[in-house]
Amino acid sequence: MITAGIDLGTGAVKAVLFKHENGKTEWLGKRNHRIRQRDPLELCAQAYDQLLAEHGLSRDDVTYCATTGEGENIDFRTGHFYSMTTHARGAIYLDPDTTSVLDMGALHGRAVKTDSMGKVLNYRMTSQCASGSGQFLENISRYLGIAQDEIGPLSKEADDPEVVSSICAVLAETDVINMVSRGISAPNILKGIHLSMAGRLAKLLRVIKATDGVCLCTGGLALDSGMIDALNESLDKMKLKVEARAHEDSPYAGAIGAALWGAYRHQKLQQQEALAQAS
Repeated sequence: MITAGIDLGTGAVKAVLFKHENGKTEWLGKRNHRIRQRDPLELCAQAYDQLLAEHGLSRDDVTYCATTGEGENIDFRTGHFYSMTTHARGAIYLDPDTTSVLDMGALHGRAVKTDSMGKVLNYRMTSQCASGSGQFLENISRYLGIAQDEIGPLSKEADDPEVVSSICAVLAETDVINMVSRGISAPNILKGIHLSMAGRLAKLLRVIKATDGVCLCTGGLALDSGMIDALNESLDKMKLKVEARAHEDSPYAGAIGAALWGAYRHQKLQQQEALAQAS
């Protein structure tokens, strides 16, 4: 059985492909496309077809194509799953020690408490304001003239971080402009932003009572090492016995979870059909 997962986010499209055989699951491939100013649905189809072609497969070879995120309008999908359930299942696949998840996306953050099977026990999202999001951090780095892959390493060089207090993205950007005019270094600005964002995300974990264990960070921001360090600092400051971790494939967690839940749903449907025929 071949299953696919497509996570249509606000900033990127992630697609993965899995093979299920004899009780074993094999991850075949993955693709990650930034949306930028392209049509998201067309990009999903393109990423999906390219992924299949890489493995000599066609859409007809896929038993279940599951979507998540904003992918419910993808016309070739078999089924759709909510993001919190797919990120929880994907996180468990990437790190079996996971007890909670922080999905740090382009426009919002989401904390999820999960059991060992990826079942959502509790969750909470940040407000609609973008100051706690990946897009906000990307805008700031662009203003500072810093590439995205430089953000984490530079943040770690900070010696006197200036925390951004504004919860509004517009006001926060104004704060950063004022910091630059005051001669505050880029590392201290970035570390301050990281600490500000991390503090809000850590509070979400406390609200959902994820107060111990491993928290796997997912979404694009999970690859920002400075963000992970700031998050662990905030968790320690709040006296939460939680270890924030990231995996190199953290951005694919939603797509992974979709593909795995798709396989589970297909198997359950087959079982129901067999029982119906037997009766």
